Amino acid sequence: MNNENLYQQIYDNPRFQELVAKRGRFAWLLSVVMLGAYLAFILLIAFDPHVLGVPLSSATVITWGIPLGLGIIVLAFVLTGIYVRRANGEFDRLNQEILNEVQQ
Repeated sequence: MNNENLYQQIYDNPRFQELVAKRGRFAWLLSVVMLGAYLAFILLIAFDPHVLGVPLSSATVITWGIPLGLGIIVLAFVLTGIYVRRANGEFDRLNQEILNEVQQ
């Protein structure tokens, strides 16, 4: 069996199409969450920047902007971890099942 034939069999497999659709929807969902958080932060900077300059308490010079900015960075790492966990679990399992079907 040549590679082109194998690739076509994989591509034509309905489970492969389901895998591609699932993975795409999940990636878009996480992207929208990240973009929404980042956009909200940027809009806050643009339209109400003094909120980010308010100190966390009277005893500190750290403002609300620092933890919110760090929160955006942490959110990016968390969302990446969520994607990697699902990709290494469910998506890799489905991928292996599809390859096993086609190679039989």
